[in-house]
Amino acid sequence: MERLTDREREVLALIARHFTTAEIAARLGLSKTTVRTHVEHILAKLGVRSRREAARVWLEINEDEAASPEEEA
Repeated sequence: MERLTDREREVLALIARHFTTAEIAARLGLSKTTVRTHVEHILAKLGVRSRREAARVWLEINEDEAASPEEEA
């Protein structure tokens, strides 16, 4: 995951927590189009075809963080 930017990592973490594109956009103060672009880049960089596969990669790498849900901001 080193190839992902900080923002892409942020988006990926929210994808792994089942946030929708609209929810990610609202939470991060981005447009839905920008979030979609980040998702496209994430999928390409991870070599996966879906958000579900990307979330699986994130969960495998961040097992400890996934076990204890992040407090809502």
